[in-house]
Amino acid sequence: MIRYSVRQRVVTGIIFFSLLLLSCNKPGSSDGGTTPAAPFFAKGADVGWLTQMEAAGIKFYNNSGVETECMQLLKNTGMNSIRLRVWVNPAGGWNGTADVVAKAVRAKNLGLKVMIDFHYSDSWADPGQQTKPAAWAALDLAALQTAVYDHTLSVLQALKTAGVTPEWVQVGNETNDGMLWPTGKASVNMSNFASLVKQGYNAAKAVDTKIKVIVHLSNGYDNNLYRWIFDGLKNNNVEWDIIGMSLYPEPSDWQARNIQCLANMNDMIARYDKAIIITEVGMSWDQAVTCKSFITDIINKTKSLVNNKGMGVFYWEPQCYNNWQGYSKGAFDNSGKPTAALEAFN
Repeated sequence: MIRYSVRQRVVTGIIFFSLLLLSCNKPGSSDGGTTPAAPFFAKGADVGWLTQMEAAGIKFYNNSGVETECMQLLKNTGMNSIRLRVWVNPAGGWNGTADVVAKAVRAKNLGLKVMIDFHYSDSWADPGQQTKPAAWAALDLAALQTAVYDHTLSVLQALKTAGVTPEWVQVGNETNDGMLWPTGKASVNMSNFASLVKQGYNAAKAVDTKIKVIVHLSNGYDNNLYRWIFDGLKNNNVEWDIIGMSLYPEPSDWQARNIQCLANMNDMIARYDKAIIITEVGMSWDQAVTCKSFITDIINKTKSLVNNKGMGVFYWEPQCYNNWQGYSKGAFDNSGKPTAALEAFN
C-alpha cells in the first residue's frame, strides 16, 4: 500500500507538471505565444477622380506641405483600401477599364486592397439615375443579362491579368430602385433587377470565388428601404456576400443618423446574416472636426457589430479640394492638404 501511494503521487505530479507546461505555452499566453490575428477591417477611400485630377495638374501635399502621391498620402493617414468605380464607355475614358486597371495597379503596389464598383452605365448611377450604357440601350432583359455578365467578367479579367484581384466587387451603385432602367427598375419589376444582380455575382465568382460581392444602397439609416430591396433579392434567390451602405449626414444630425444606421446594420445581420461595409461617407470639407467625430463614431459602431460582421468604412473622394467638379464633401483643404477629418482613419 505504501509503495502504491508513492507511485500514485509521482504519476499525479508528472501529469500536473505536463498540464502546467501546456497551459503556459498555449497561443496567446504571456510567454510570447501568438494570438489569433484580428479580422481585417477596411479603412478606405474612393478615388475614382484621381487620374483625371492629376491630368488637370492637381497636386496633393502632406501636412508639412511636401508634395506626395495621393494614394501614398491616404495610406499614410491610416487607410488600407481603395475603391474605384467602373463605367462602360465613358467620355474621355475616365473610369473606363484601362483607367481603372491603372489605378488598381497603383493601389496594389502600395499594399492596398481594392474594391471595384460597377455602375453599369456610361456615367453616374445613383438613386436618381440608372441610365443604360448607350450601347445597351436597345437590349431586352435576356441580352442585358448577358451584357452585365460579359462586362463584369471582362473588367475583372483585365484586372487579374494586370495582377490585381479585387477583394470586393459592387454589383451596381446605390441601387435603391434597381439599375439599368427601365428594364431593371425594382419598383416596376423586382425579378428583372434580381436577375441582373445575379449575373454580376456569377461573373465575379467566375473570376475568383474569393471575391466578396456587394449590393449597395444609399441612406444607410433607412431600414424600410433596405428590407424592401434585400427581401426582394432574397425572394428571387439572389446571392450576395456583403450589404454596402452610403451615409452622408449633415453636421447637425450625424449622431442621430449614426444611431439609425447602427440599428439598420444590426437588423440586416439578423435578417440576412450578411456582413456590412459602409462604402461611402462624406461631409463638407470645412466641417473637418465634426466630420472626424462622425467618422470615428461610425467606424466604432461598424466594428462593434456581432461576429465581426462590420467589415469597413470608405470615404468618398476625400482628395477633392477647391470645389473640384463642383464637389465640396472632400477631406482636403484648399491648399491640397488632408484635413482633420482623415485623422479618424488612423
